[in-house]
Amino acid sequence: MRHSVISLGLAALVVLIWPATALAATDPGLGTAGNFAVLAGTTITNTGPSWITGAIGVAPGSAITGFPPGTSGPQHGGDSVAITAKTDLTAAYTNAAAQPCPGTNNFNGVNLGGKTLVPGVYCQTTAPTLTGTLTLDGGGVYIFQIGSTLVTASGARVSLINGAQPCDIFWVVGSSATIATSTTFVGNIMASASIAMQTGATLNGRALAQTAAVTLDTNRIIQPSGCPGGFTASYPTPGYVPPPAGNVLPATLGIPWELLGSFPWLLVIGVGAAGGAAALGISGRRRRRRSA
Repeated sequence: MRHSVISLGLAALVVLIWPATALAATDPGLGTAGNFAVLAGTTITNTGPSWITGAIGVAPGSAITGFPPGTSGPQHGGDSVAITAKTDLTAAYTNAAAQPCPGTNNFNGVNLGGKTLVPGVYCQTTAPTLTGTLTLDGGGVYIFQIGSTLVTASGARVSLINGAQPCDIFWVVGSSATIATSTTFVGNIMASASIAMQTGATLNGRALAQTAAVTLDTNRIIQPSGCPGGFTASYPTPGYVPPPAGNVLPATLGIPWELLGSFPWLLVIGVGAAGGAAALGISGRRRRRRSA
């Protein structure tokens, strides 16, 4: 009886752990587009002292204006590097847009502000303005499939806790994205058309527009590199970019404080469950030998 209870307990623990990992989305694979902080189809236009840590590029267009006063990493205007990256972006967009969205994760017409979500695929055919704070909880891949436009309210925020990481978050936008003034946004924005970042908005992630422009205005963008956990592909840390004259935005958008000194309790529980199951099996074999 005791062994049956232990077995049932271990099985229940596995059932509890399994959804936390098995139901997560999968890496859509940015390819060489992951080497860019900003990538556009027609133009990149900047106003004010925007500070971009990472490469910027345009393809098939070639126009990049507003640097200076803005500063950025390497610039690729219509060259082979940008063209290849745009091809990879299209493939990643297609992959992310096609991943199944569970019915329970369909938030059509629902403001995501005020919600706390775990890794997975979330979908909105009609997305209202994102207001307040959206909290992403836990390590894994997040994919947000936005059927039309993505618009944030001024001062909106995406917050990460318990191991969620910027490079593991993907916003698949069916048309255009507008990141409003003073918004603190996180993740890889993959827009079918354009991306506009308004005055003072920050992005810990990437602004990747397939067919149209990326418009910047006194923004801070930091391209993610590798993330702990191996959920998505890692990229080299972008080189140092000096701040522009007149910069008023922070040098770093920070590591989520929850990662500092964090401990992988889910992994520990899983290992403990496996160890318990192994010990139970060994104990059973010894009893069979003694009774033989």
